[in-house]
Amino acid sequence: MQAFSYSERKDFQFYPYRKKFNFMKKGQRLWTRDELILAINLYCKLPFGRLHKANPQVVTLANLIGRTPSSIAYKLVNFASLDPSLKARGIKGASNTSKLDKKIWDEYYENWEDLPFEGEKLRAKLENKSLEELNYLNQKFIPKEGKIQERIVKTRVNQAFFRSAILASYNNTCCITGMKRPELLIAGHIKGWSIDKKNRLNPRNGIAINALHDKAFECGLITITPDYRIKISKQIFKDRDQNIIKEYFLKYDNKEIILPSKFLPDRNFLIHHNNECFQQ
Repeated sequence: MQAFSYSERKDFQFYPYRKKFNFMKKGQRLWTRDELILAINLYCKLPFGRLHKANPQVVTLANLIGRTPSSIAYKLVNFASLDPSLKARGIKGASNTSKLDKKIWDEYYENWEDLPFEGEKLRAKLENKSLEELNYLNQKFIPKEGKIQERIVKTRVNQAFFRSAILASYNNTCCITGMKRPELLIAGHIKGWSIDKKNRLNPRNGIAINALHDKAFECGLITITPDYRIKISKQIFKDRDQNIIKEYFLKYDNKEIILPSKFLPDRNFLIHHNNECFQQ
């Protein structure tokens, strides 16, 4: 398994001890549902090692909702402590998350189709922007109004969210080659978009992968096993004499993928790809 850097561990583990005796002060206000959804939205889009008060994105959200960067950072770490993929790796976080934190986290985690979009709408309203502007969508081919416009915008906003969440989790790194060029990376689905509607936007159903290997993964010529190892199809091995096949495929066979810092690929999704998509 991928080890965390000292700075990542310090960011994550420092907050619980700071906050252990940090009871609500007079005049402090409780977090609202909308604020928590905005915070989870940001949590999904940040690399694990960037959940701290000096991060410009944390500062921006703090200014938008009238809170301190420290309070946003604490909340992000609270959410990290609820992340099942971090729990599975033995990473401990804040021990005093509120009931509302957990309630909103569970609601978000069970409804990837709608809650991320709700977060984007809240953020757009705070920044006085349209959803298209907030997510840098090309408006040329989007109808100006109507149900079709709403459906297209929601789909594209959700796709943008999924990509941001996946690339952040993998620190803009291809899980197979280690390439760090985000413009050449795809947020690929393990279970296809048309197969599992509920998990289309679940970050644990995604991998950061370059375009060539994404196509091979989609075609079942490569897969990732439940223990996070790359497996190359026998169909590829038939062309083992080609240097390009050796360089781009065979050398990765049975190697462990570069793991994300959060949102580990769900083993059940990987099992599905192994059994239903992979060409043995």
